[in-house]
Amino acid sequence: MRTRMVLAGAAAGIVGLVTVAQGQTPGAAASTPTFSKDVAPIFYKNCTVCHRPGEIAPMSLLTYKDARPWAKSIADRVSRGVMPPWHADPAYGVFLNDRRLSDADKSTIVRWAGAGAPEGNPADLPPAPSHAAGWMMGEPDVVLAMNEAYPVPAEGTVEYKYFEVPTNFTEDKFIQAMEVRPGNRAVVHHVIVYARPPQPEPRTAALKFAEGMEIPKNEEAAAKRRAPLNDRPAPQRLGPSIGGFAPGQFVREYNPGTAVRVPAGAVLVLQMHYTANGTPTTDQTRIGLRLAKEKPKDEVRMSAIINGAFTIPAGASEHRVDADATIQQDLTVWSMLPHTHVRGKRWTYEVTYPDGRTETILSVPKYDFNWQTDYIFKEPLRLPKGTKIHATAWYDNSKTNASNPDPSIDVKWGDQTWEEMMFTALNYTLNAPPAPPTSGEKR
Repeated sequence: MRTRMVLAGAAAGIVGLVTVAQGQTPGAAASTPTFSKDVAPIFYKNCTVCHRPGEIAPMSLLTYKDARPWAKSIADRVSRGVMPPWHADPAYGVFLNDRRLSDADKSTIVRWAGAGAPEGNPADLPPAPSHAAGWMMGEPDVVLAMNEAYPVPAEGTVEYKYFEVPTNFTEDKFIQAMEVRPGNRAVVHHVIVYARPPQPEPRTAALKFAEGMEIPKNEEAAAKRRAPLNDRPAPQRLGPSIGGFAPGQFVREYNPGTAVRVPAGAVLVLQMHYTANGTPTTDQTRIGLRLAKEKPKDEVRMSAIINGAFTIPAGASEHRVDADATIQQDLTVWSMLPHTHVRGKRWTYEVTYPDGRTETILSVPKYDFNWQTDYIFKEPLRLPKGTKIHATAWYDNSKTNASNPDPSIDVKWGDQTWEEMMFTALNYTLNAPPAPPTSGEKR
């Protein structure tokens, strides 16, 4: 499984940084990189999925005119590793969607900006990348959408809203790629998409969780999520999760041979988390699907490791929360997506195999809430039954955390951004049992 991740050259927060003067530095060496010959190919490969008109990035990098005013700020962020955004420690694991630039590409951009960001010969410019209008994934086979433009208020807490979108599929479909495209990114915090089949489809649990990690019951909060206080409450059945949208996580694409199943007659249920931003507006989110040409060898499933029974003390700058799960069936883990809110600061994941071996499989030393990355293992992890996964997250609830909405209060699990979560999404497939020995083979 692989994912086409957003590759950005510079992002939110760039506005206001110093720009550079027009033209090439007098006396620059002939080897000075130019935009047309050297820099544009890097941008086209790594940045313009986002950095083009109509997409999420704050400016386009498709042309020299677009990129020139931002040269110094781009070089600064590239040299510091801020852009493209990637937060996993390279000492642990190799990932298919690693967004880091090579040292050579970083050097090219920095030298180009330092030399005055010359354009070079326009004849050297490679063909601009082709993108489907309105979609990062390319043109979808199927587009499904909320059947209403939901009004989001200017202020106040907006409880999770749930919208049902019929697929009208007359047979099972397998998703090769999915893109959830908010109608208004300014107010859409996240979207989780569930596929509810016409009848429940019981599944054997792939993970067993340690006791004491359950999310505490909060009847007051639960009441707010129900009708009549919530005009779009959760339905009685959601079905399994099949994907979603979060800041930094836009498109999922699966390798041939693996795909996500959507049953015939399924209804997609969209869990929408809206955040009011001071202006009344509307949202009508769409979902683009690219369908597999044939039934895949392996069906991708999704689960989560959660610890909801925590309290982060007021002022704590290094509060630790752990979660444990035990594999119940032989399976292959393809990716892991760590999720906290704005107090989360870092994560580590270890597996302990049935033979006692322990291995760190992922470390995120500088977790960034603004980039919800699904880390896709280049070599998927084959985990036998009995393997234990141990997740650890650290939180900063102190006043030194510039993103902390209120360091004076204890923080518990909650849906809203000013509350917290300890949540890891997993994508996995079940391993086929070994074939029985044929006649004459030793058991």
